[in-house]
Amino acid sequence: MNILVCLKQTFDTEERIVVENGKVKEDGVKFVINPYDEYAVEEAIRLKEQFGGEVTVVSVGPSRAEEALRTALAMGADEAILADDPALFGDEYTVAKVLAAIARQKNYDIIIAGNQAVDDGSGQVAVRLAEELGIPHISTLTKLVVEGNQVTGHRDAEGDEEIVTATLPVLVTAQQGLNDPRYPSLIGIRKASKKPLAHVTLADLGLSEEDIRPRTEIVDTFLPKPKEAGRILQGELQDQVKELVQALIQVEKVVG
Repeated sequence: MNILVCLKQTFDTEERIVVENGKVKEDGVKFVINPYDEYAVEEAIRLKEQFGGEVTVVSVGPSRAEEALRTALAMGADEAILADDPALFGDEYTVAKVLAAIARQKNYDIIIAGNQAVDDGSGQVAVRLAEELGIPHISTLTKLVVEGNQVTGHRDAEGDEEIVTATLPVLVTAQQGLNDPRYPSLIGIRKASKKPLAHVTLADLGLSEEDIRPRTEIVDTFLPKPKEAGRILQGELQDQVKELVQALIQVEKVVG
């Protein structure tokens, strides 16, 4: 079974976000594998242990993302691909196009990705990738069962569970609860340095700049306003309700 895992390197969730001149500062920041993608890597390795085959991890991002790929290799993935050519960077549309070009270079039975990235939270790339490849997809999985050519996914449905079936090849996205990601062992870390990690460029993938031109543009990046102290309404209940409604209309402007 050949498995492709889409991985993104993100800020450590404990890091403090600093925005300067409309951009998030990366100086001195610790980067990690996107937490949802850790579930994807672990699930891929478990499938390999159950059915055999190979696990390839792929990322679109700067050269620092090699550290995240090496971590995945230390966990048990077999090889890695890093699309670190700046010409390949863009929005979700761009990344899906790049990943699709990479995925077409080899026949993969299952593609696994995290449900979303903790930095932008769009949850678009994996679904766009499935559409680009013309394969079915099942998102937000908390359980995955593969029997022959049949795939059964148990997915989180806002507090309930939905069971969806599909046939290989398929793309699935991992949600918290799917598994408990393993820590890389010392032996795994040593082996990771010797496993193949390929760097690909725009030319390698046979893409043009127009093929992957971003369809969206970030016009501003800013931090949310600091929370202000709450107000405690005084007086009779009827007066408090009137004051609350007036504040919602005139101050907060959340009621028309």
